[in-house]
Amino acid sequence: MPMDPVERFLTALDPHHRDVVGNRSREEQERLAAAWERELEADTELDSLDELSPSAAEAEAARRVLDREP
Repeated sequence: MPMDPVERFLTALDPHHRDVVGNRSREEQERLAAAWERELEADTELDSLDELSPSAAEAEAARRVLDREP
């Protein structure tokens, strides 16, 4: 598993969003990855999902972060 937060975030995205976010600046990618990490830490529902499927929890958190983007 990649250790870099941006790489982990990109891995959690579906292929289409991975390409879109991958084309953004590194600064923007880091901002989104930080929001993603906060989402994973703060949401208790994701804690339960993480116990069943860590990759599903990461994908759900990534989807939520992108849904909040303008």
